[in-house]
Formats: sequence, C-alpha cells, structure tokens
Amino acid sequence: MSEILIRNANLVDGTGAPARAADIRVRDGVIAEIAEAGTLASDTGETLEAAGKLVTPGFVDVHTHYDGQVTWDPVLTPSSWHGVTTVVMGNCGVGFAPAKTDERGWLIELMEGVEDIPGTALHEGIRWDWETFPEYLDALEKLPRTIDIATQVPHGALRVYVMGQRGADQEPATAEDLEQMAAIVKEAVEAGALAFSTNRLPGHTSIHGEPVPGTFAPAEELKVLTQAVVDGGGEILQAVPAGGGNEEAGAIPREVDLYRDISLSTGAKVTFSAPQNHPYPDEWKEVMAKCHEAKAAGANVVPQVLSRGSGLMLSLDTFNPFAFTPAYQGVATLPPVERVAALKVPETRATILAESAENNPSMLILGPAIHSTFAMEEGVVFEPDVGDSIGAKAEALGVDPMDLLYDTMVDLAEQSTDGKTRVLAVFFTGYAEGNLDAVETMMRDEISVIGLGDGGAHCSMICDASWPAFVLQHWVRDRTRGEKIALEAAVKMMSKEAADLYGLGDRGTVEVGKRGDLNVIDLDAVELQLPEVIDDLPTGASRIVQRASGFEATICAGEITFRNGEPTGARPGRLIRGKR
Repeated sequence: MSEILIRNANLVDGTGAPARAADIRVRDGVIAEIAEAGTLASDTGETLEAAGKLVTPGFVDVHTHYDGQVTWDPVLTPSSWHGVTTVVMGNCGVGFAPAKTDERGWLIELMEGVEDIPGTALHEGIRWDWETFPEYLDALEKLPRTIDIATQVPHGALRVYVMGQRGADQEPATAEDLEQMAAIVKEAVEAGALAFSTNRLPGHTSIHGEPVPGTFAPAEELKVLTQAVVDGGGEILQAVPAGGGNEEAGAIPREVDLYRDISLSTGAKVTFSAPQNHPYPDEWKEVMAKCHEAKAAGANVVPQVLSRGSGLMLSLDTFNPFAFTPAYQGVATLPPVERVAALKVPETRATILAESAENNPSMLILGPAIHSTFAMEEGVVFEPDVGDSIGAKAEALGVDPMDLLYDTMVDLAEQSTDGKTRVLAVFFTGYAEGNLDAVETMMRDEISVIGLGDGGAHCSMICDASWPAFVLQHWVRDRTRGEKIALEAAVKMMSKEAADLYGLGDRGTVEVGKRGDLNVIDLDAVELQLPEVIDDLPTGASRIVQRASGFEATICAGEITFRNGEPTGARPGRLIRGKR
C-alpha cells in the first residue's frame, strides 16, 4: 500500500467551490480522505507539509502533439513542468497511426510541416512497432511515464492508410473508402482512442506543401467518421477550422455551422480551435455566439481557446524573419559571436533588409502582428502596452518596423548568451485591441475550454505548453490591465472543464474516490522564465521550452513525479483507454 498525506493545504478542489484549509490523504493512487486541516495523521508513506501552499487537481491539457515524443520520452516536458498530469494528443488530423511501413516517412514529413517537429528527431526517435491503431496503443502502453496520455485517431494518417496517394491528393472518398475508414475509427475507439481529429486549415501542410489529407473532405465524410466514433463508444470530433490561419473572413463562423450540423446528426461533441485573428479582431464574438446558438438547438460545439496571446518566438536561433535571404544565409552558420558581428556590418545589414523587403513570406505573419511584437528585455511578456511594440516604436522613430526588428534581434543576441529568446510576435488571440480583454471573455465563457497549448510541437517557434503557469501568474495573481480571474475559477478551467470535455470523469477534481493527481503550488513564487532553446531531441535537434518556478510538487496516480520542477524518477503515468 502506498500513501501520501498532504497537511494544512489551501485546497482549491477544481469544482469551483471556495478554497478551504484541508488535509488530503492519497492511498494507492486514489484520494482516500479529505478532512479539516491538521486533523489527519500519517499512517505510512510520506507527509507533505503544505501550509501557505495551494493544492489543486493535476491539470489537463487537451491539445498536444506528443505523438512522436511519447514513444521515446517518459517525462514529456514542457507540459509536465507546469502541473499537467494528463495530456490528449493526436490533434489536428496528424499523427502516426494507422501507418503502413512505406507511409512512415510521409507521415513524419506531414508532422514536420504542420507542427514544426524536426523530422530528423522523429526519424531517429520513433521506434515503429505498430501498423494498426490498436497496435499503436499497445506500443504506447509499454513505456511508463510521468503523466497520463490519451489519443485521437488522425484524419491524415487514416485517409492515407485506406486510400493511399488518392487520400493524400484530396480525392473524394468512395463509398468503399468511407466504409473502411469508419471501421478503423470504430475499432480504434473500441481499443481506447478518445476521439477522431481532422484538419480543415489549408495552410497546414507537409514540408512539401501538401495539405493534411482530409482538409477539403465534404461534410458527409466527416459525419460518417464522427458517427464511427459514436458507434465505437466515443463522442468527440476535434477539428482545426478553415479560417484559423487568418486566411479568410467569415470562414470560422461557417465552420461552426458545419460542426453544429455534424453534432446534431451524430450526437457527438465537436471541439475546435477558436482564436481571435488580428485581421478580423471581432469575428470571435460571432463564433462564440454561434456556439451558444448551436447549444440552444441541441448541438454540442465546444470552442478551445487560448489563455494568452500566441505567436512566434523570434531570435537568431529560432524563427528568424530574415533567415531566408541570401545575405543572411551567408553568415548563418558562423559561431554566435561572429554572426552577430557580421550582422552589424552596415553593408550586410543593408543587403539583408533590402532582400527581406522583396517577397518576404514572414510578412504574411508579421505584417498584421507588427503592433503586437515585443522585445522581452526585462522578462516574460504578459499583457504589454501596444505602445511598447516594435510597430509603435518604429512609428515614433520614423523608421521601417523591419529595420527596427532587425536591430532589436541583433542587439538582444549580442547582449544575451544564455540561449533565451527575447522577442515575441503575437499574431493571433490577444493584443488586437492592445490588451487581453477578448481572451478573458473567451476564457470565462461557460461554453469554452482552455486548450491549444500544442505541447511537443512548434519546436522552433512557439512554447504555449506553459499556459498553466501563465494563468496562475498573470490571470490569478498579477493582472493590472483588467479584471483578474478568481483562483477557484481558473483552477476549474485548467482541470475539471478540460477533463469533462473528454469524458475523463475520474480526474479533474480533488474529491474522495478520484485519481490522486495533484499539485502543490506556492502561488507567490510562480514565475514564468524566459523561453530558451535546448538541444535535447533525438539527433541533438533543438526545441524551445519554457520553465516556471513555484510548482513545489506534482503527484500523478499517487506518486510524486516532480519536486520543485525536477523529475523524481517516478513513472506512474499510463495510457488512458476510453472514457472514465
């Protein structure tokens, strides 16, 4: 019998109820007792003294891309650094099962293009010992880990598995194709997959520019495959909507109409990415209103929303809007100090800026976001004044914003040698009005769920998997440019609401009989650190990660997996098979 006793905690139990002083006993992986603070005595096992500390449920991240990393990495950072004890992967229609032997390389190239995960790392790290989705689940079950994982069946892999090149070429599925795909989805859900995922964003492509198979699939295909989820005992379609990449006004509201129809036809939940796009800063209001209208009509359409402004981490070692120019490529491989010196040469600078002004693909992203691009000179950007943006500063100085961005990136690279990224370009969800008020409204809406952390993905550009620390530090404790979010409400968003979305009723709250997934947090000490580039993927490939202080202990299934942000070596995490 294993036991952990947490004494004198400020318990925020995830239900939304007021915080209370309590002792919590976890026995054999399950919460066994909750009592008035100071009343429980330790029988066996370890006692954690939590006076002055929060105890919360383990957080649930419903939108990650650990599909490859999960096959070689038992720790699953960065999510596990931030109090997350359950992740759902296989989002956005991309993944690695089902997969025939000759499709593996193609699926890696698709994942690399869509989710910016180094292909070399995936080729080296993944130990393929599956073809079917049930075999993939069996393979995942072999590796103990620090957190629990759950899976979804990806449309891209499924379509290619059944239809071959026709599926990759976006050809219409025949009746026989649909029958085969539906049978595979049903089998996968019966084996333990929680959902089916699809991607309808044309800009999400492989490294060769090929959209995710199924991007243009008609409603009937999506209905048939969603019905297969329901027939297998599941209930969820996860989607990335057309319009999610700022490409067309009105596209996301039209997608909500489609999701409403699918939900009403099948009885399934449809959950989708719901950003606030800069070019259409008020469209999110129509999207949320349509979700409420769908609910009133009997449909179940759930927007996944970000909890902070999301964008690109810019630096000379990560995403670099000047990297494509011939002049920059001529100095790109120099050692860091020499590279900075070369970039400061006036002639080199002038040539790079001139070349970048012509057909710069980066401006598709940076153009609408130049007034929400900030230098992180003194720390993490939370909710800065738009007047501090690169765009506003350039206007005040009377210079081209790309010139100022270039000088800022080079100067910061010269000043810092710690591998941290110090420029953030927020291109959707946040700062469109110079604040995060729209994000706050979307988070608070009863119909939404916090998601889109993308843990395991966008290795050279983004690290939004640190969102739980952001919520605690900014929304709960430090926000000054608007209303804060009550601690109890924020914890419920990060735990129960996310768990309930995927039918994981055995977790998400601290109640007797629930799983022993817990965090012990010093709220006063929670502090996000600057994102940094580390080279710890297979083949030495790099990724951006972000740590935070204040997480004193994380407990998964009754075992302490992290102390003060460092793994203990405990591996109680398992594969989740089906709803709970």
